[in-house]
Amino acid sequence: MSTVAFIGLGNMGGPMAANLLKAGMTVRVFDLVPEAMQSLAEQGAFVSSTACGAAAGANVVITMLPAGKHVKSLYLGNGTDKGLLEVVAGDTLLIDCSTIDAQSAQLVAAEAAKSGIEFMDAPVSGGTAGAAAGTLTFICGGSDSAFERGQLVLKAMGVNIFHAGGPGAGQVAKICNNMLLSVLMVGTSEALQMGIDHGLDPKVLSDIMKVSSGGNWTLEKYNPCPGVMETVPSSKGYQGGFMVDLMVKDLGLSQEAALLSNSSTPMGALARSLYVNHARQGNGRRDFSSIFEQFAQLKK
Repeated sequence: MSTVAFIGLGNMGGPMAANLLKAGMTVRVFDLVPEAMQSLAEQGAFVSSTACGAAAGANVVITMLPAGKHVKSLYLGNGTDKGLLEVVAGDTLLIDCSTIDAQSAQLVAAEAAKSGIEFMDAPVSGGTAGAAAGTLTFICGGSDSAFERGQLVLKAMGVNIFHAGGPGAGQVAKICNNMLLSVLMVGTSEALQMGIDHGLDPKVLSDIMKVSSGGNWTLEKYNPCPGVMETVPSSKGYQGGFMVDLMVKDLGLSQEAALLSNSSTPMGALARSLYVNHARQGNGRRDFSSIFEQFAQLKK
């Protein structure tokens, strides 16, 4: 795994590729934004003019893209441009770290398998801070051999690496996690605001709930109330972190998955409605913890 191609250098992909460089790997990069590639070039990456150019001859290809349609177009081609499956060698390991629908991941995996190429969906959890620190969680879907082959490169970018099951399983596990995260963020926000409405100090209330039965990740790591935690987006004008628009996308995926399996997800559906409304009010590019303001505004 000496040469890794990394395609998609956004807020997550850029820091992930940088950690591969820090681990001593040869990294070829491609992104539609030239500035993103230049930043990695300054750290030692080789810039490619096309995605296929980056992937050809690489031992591992990692992609981090916005949606399923982009993943399918990149790997399978779009009628005009070749797909990656047409240019990579048979022993190349393909790892897609995008958060997309499981059906798209399964389709790409099936097409790759026809050529004897291993494809693994490996969406991540941990946000931009985790991407920069190399502490991401990877949730993998694919064969046992693909999972084993991917260990070295994934460990250069994360600390928790799980094998959820076959192709598409990583995507299902990821959207289950993010649906729960959205519900926890909404519930934490409304509970904190109710305490504030009754004159409680939100930091004291947070400390109480963290060690009580209401304790959860948002209270421990990502408090949505400004001023309670210095280093989280809520204390930085809700800038950085995980955008509301991305949470809306993931919640949409969760509800599509629920329809396919006839699962009952009333809390997930409500959380999606609340986040869609929040995005429509101009908050799409703010951190998802800004949903806290919806409850603060209700009092005004």
